[in-house]
Amino acid sequence: MASEKIKIGFIGAGGIARSHAFAISALPFYYEDAPEVSLESVCSQSVLSRSAFASRYGFRGHSSLDEFTNNENINTIYILGPNVVHVPHLEKALEMKNVSRIYIEKPVCASKEEENIIEGMTLAYPRVRFQTGFQYLFNSSFRSALKQWRSGIFGRPLHFEVRYYHGDYLRKGYRDKRKTRLAPAPEGGAMADLGSHAMSLVVAFLNENLRIAGAIQAGSFGDVVPETDLFSSVFLTDPVTGAAGTVSASRISSGTGDTLSMDIYGEKGSLRFSSNTPDYYEYYLEDSGTLNRVMTGSNYNPVTSFPSGHVPPGWLRSMIHAHYVFLIDNANELLVPDLQHGLAVQRLVRESAEHMETFRNQYGITRNS
Repeated sequence: MASEKIKIGFIGAGGIARSHAFAISALPFYYEDAPEVSLESVCSQSVLSRSAFASRYGFRGHSSLDEFTNNENINTIYILGPNVVHVPHLEKALEMKNVSRIYIEKPVCASKEEENIIEGMTLAYPRVRFQTGFQYLFNSSFRSALKQWRSGIFGRPLHFEVRYYHGDYLRKGYRDKRKTRLAPAPEGGAMADLGSHAMSLVVAFLNENLRIAGAIQAGSFGDVVPETDLFSSVFLTDPVTGAAGTVSASRISSGTGDTLSMDIYGEKGSLRFSSNTPDYYEYYLEDSGTLNRVMTGSNYNPVTSFPSGHVPPGWLRSMIHAHYVFLIDNANELLVPDLQHGLAVQRLVRESAEHMETFRNQYGITRNS
């Protein structure tokens, strides 16, 4: 257990903040060595919103941003506001003298200028532990698959396909409620919101040196500017291994639910994973000629028994484990998405937006009336 009591502050009181509050509250049910936590304060622009959030989810108080940054009790911060204010909030958090942990939701920033601002923060603030909000990296099946891939039994990577699809933005009522997420890319759009998770998986399996060869986008509505992608597909190459593949993100794929899937192919075999079947992954090896299914269930490390090991893990379960890793300072984790990981993903998201602009200009893509 961590020696200090963890005193948490939230910057942001929206929908994603509720998921984080739940994950933190659930830690003692899963982990015997869960750290002692105090929910100190939540801040947002709306007094009514933050007051209701604090009362409902057990925070000791709520405050404006100025009041929040003067709270010396807080040593752990979750940055959960809109993408465009992540960097200003990060800068504010780093001014707080007692802060030693910062969790920042993805994507970490919204522009090249902001990437430059936070590029050196890991070195400039060695006392601070950073973690970025790519909770799919903590899914039990994905972690097991990544460990097996890194063993080298699949040989040199050749090509890959990663997709994150859902269809809610087909409905105008849904779009109307989420106008801020329909900002021009890379601040908004499917690739920034959903594709960043897919990019994160590719970076984890390959490396941070991926390059973009091109991008396309599709789908248009009269109430959505063409600069925000509703569907996009990005073509990537890895100069280190020679592998290449695609990352696709969609908000307009009817009937897909909310699905993240990955197929990666090497010289000696292949591996596949899908969030639709989160309790197992599959792999094939050329030598054996058989397709294998590895059941992982809720097999997290440390192994927990709540509700039981065979219960299928879902989106929130991986988020709970992400918070455990963040708060417990576990040095034995296979991969922790730190600030550099977040920046590598953000660079790919930003460059995707640049390639989509080229695509729109070349093919005359405009808004439908």
